[in-house]
Amino acid sequence: MAFSTNAVGYPLETTIALSHLIFEGTFDRFPKLKVIAAHGGGYLPSYAGRSDRACLVSPKSCDPDIQLKKAPTEYLKQIYFDSVVFTPEAIRHLVAQVGASQVVLGSDYPYPWQLQPVDHVFASESLSDDQKADILNRTAARLLNLTA
Repeated sequence: MAFSTNAVGYPLETTIALSHLIFEGTFDRFPKLKVIAAHGGGYLPSYAGRSDRACLVSPKSCDPDIQLKKAPTEYLKQIYFDSVVFTPEAIRHLVAQVGASQVVLGSDYPYPWQLQPVDHVFASESLSDDQKADILNRTAARLLNLTA
């Protein structure tokens, strides 16, 4: 079966990397660690609830030596997600899952995947002006300790 590595593979790799950080206890060991996830966090924001159930339903799949301090979905508050999700509905969904305060403007520059990286943010009628401002500059400014 042929598929685009960029369409499926890269978001999947992001999902796997973030899941390792969560389930291996990295965020517990380094609570001030700041991570910005490419590809809107991959598939993790959409399926975060599965992470909360994973070790409960299938304990053999989780490392018994690692006891997380909180539910896996709580670690999403320690992760920032880029806005490279392409459509107004996708940005609405990402914000619904993680909050506008965790989303930063992203682009695929110099690649032609998203030549107008702000258009889908502005086109999302479900986002308030404050949420759009968070995504477009305030979240990144706060993350980098800059004045917006």
